[in-house]
Amino acid sequence: MIAALRGSVLSVEPTVAVIEAGGVGYAVQATPATLAGLRVGQEAFVHTSLVVREDSMTLFGFADADEREVFDVLQTVSGVGPKLALTILATLTPDQLRQAVANADIAALTRVSGVGKKGAQRLVLEIGAKLGPRRGGDLEAPSSNARSGDVVAALVGLGFSERDAESAFSQVEKATPEAEVPELLRASLKILGAGR
Repeated sequence: MIAALRGSVLSVEPTVAVIEAGGVGYAVQATPATLAGLRVGQEAFVHTSLVVREDSMTLFGFADADEREVFDVLQTVSGVGPKLALTILATLTPDQLRQAVANADIAALTRVSGVGKKGAQRLVLEIGAKLGPRRGGDLEAPSSNARSGDVVAALVGLGFSERDAESAFSQVEKATPEAEVPELLRASLKILGAGR
């Protein structure tokens, strides 16, 4: 696996840069923010993730290791491939994504091109705490009312009635009052799934 590249920047296009390392020019796909930091003719260092498919090998580049780790975690979500993971990181910084997932902020996630309401709910459910803590400091814990609204809205969006969703949330919150939104949502889904 190619984990990082250091070399001279040969070209920078809107979605890809070519970096020469060891006499080989590597095409590196990256976010606009990462590409904006590269200058043709100057040396660059990027963290990379190599995605191998049956018909292709694509190298993705990142300004820092945190972005690369988040990129890899995003691809563990069903329906999220490398292109969509890169689009998410082009729209939200890793810490903004952590905050959106921790608060089940569906509106923030659906601002990403290619992520609909169901996709945003999958991100919240499947990523959970995999992204780790914010690098810029701790998140403020959302209030109980905000958590209730977020969890109930997500459950209703998944097809449960509001009454059932509120009942499940109430049971879960009593059992785990300190839990954050993703944990509350997963536990509520277990209760609702058992009742079907």
